[in-house]
Amino acid sequence: MKFAGIIAEYDPFHNGHAWQLAQARTLGAQRVAVAMSCGLTQRGALPLLPEAVRVQAALACGADLVFALPAPCACAGAEAFARAGVRILAAAGCDALVFGAETPDTALLQKAARVLCSEDYRAALRQQLAAGARSFAAARQAAVQALCPGSDVAALLDKPNNNLAVEYCKAIIEQNVEMQPIALPRQGADHGQALTESSHAAFASASALRALWEEDGATALASYVPEKALKLYIQAEYDGKYTNFAVMGHCELALLRAACAGQAPFAAVRGVSEGLEHRLENAVRETASLPALLDALTTVRYPRARMRRLAMDAALGYTAQTPALPPYLHLLGARKEALPLPGETALPLSHSLARLARENETCAQMAAAQSRASDLGALCRAKPEPMGGIYRKKIIFLTN
Repeated sequence: MKFAGIIAEYDPFHNGHAWQLAQARTLGAQRVAVAMSCGLTQRGALPLLPEAVRVQAALACGADLVFALPAPCACAGAEAFARAGVRILAAAGCDALVFGAETPDTALLQKAARVLCSEDYRAALRQQLAAGARSFAAARQAAVQALCPGSDVAALLDKPNNNLAVEYCKAIIEQNVEMQPIALPRQGADHGQALTESSHAAFASASALRALWEEDGATALASYVPEKALKLYIQAEYDGKYTNFAVMGHCELALLRAACAGQAPFAAVRGVSEGLEHRLENAVRETASLPALLDALTTVRYPRARMRRLAMDAALGYTAQTPALPPYLHLLGARKEALPLPGETALPLSHSLARLARENETCAQMAAAQSRASDLGALCRAKPEPMGGIYRKKIIFLTN
């Protein structure tokens, strides 16, 4: 392993992320690249902090290159999120992918991935769904259990980071790329675990840190983030460069209400099936806040995380025609000594989104989708910013 890759949101960058970067070095990586969520997060929301702050934190704490995981790919389920991240890092030339998992058994995770790639699994999944499984996740796990009775494979899918780890391994197989998966033990709190539920003082979950920031401000994160990152966060708070999530909720709902002026407003939204477009339209018309909208949409069959992503997709106009995979490498930041590293890349490479948008129609579509998310983020900050900032941003360099 010479050039390791990590796929992450880094929102906010915390001690667990810094540990993962350090582990990649310990395992022999000479350089580490990050595919970082840009504009949106996997939970279907704006990031707490803008890309500039998160990129600086990542570089200051050990990353060499930071590429944008475009908003439509970042705001996606585990399978699509993993595929997009692997595509970026493979195109950049990474020969290894480092990730955390509750069960850091790379061979077992790869075995599960091979099962999910098989036609037998697809047939078993269809059978479970047809039999009325309570959710896709339950059908998926039952299908794997039916194919691998008595093994530990199906049990992997009970844990969120294991689930994502399996998807990383599956994406490597499907894309047929020369990339070694390396599973690390997940450190600290579980995914989404509140501080009161966890005994891990130094390694808090990102969602817990966002909640702590909202309650007590950036300085409250001191025990949970690297010192270099904390300085950036305190400055971002002072400058008003953080998301006001109450404003985000109002803005997102306003976009959804505006869409309801047309006929069948959500029929083309990606991921819509089984009449979800009607369910979403009714909820938009009948609720007065984003939490109430999500309450109205969420059921056992339709988990809240999926509904958050669906609502954001609908607000930003992401349809089945929105590119599913990144068509370019958008370089957000780099250590200067690492810049020669990408060399000949498998996708167009630039720090300028405007330049990438001129490459071809697919690139233009993805850039426009990214811009819509970034413009929403700029409006929803504590100190709002004008439109179009994503096209004016310069690459962030770290020289020491």
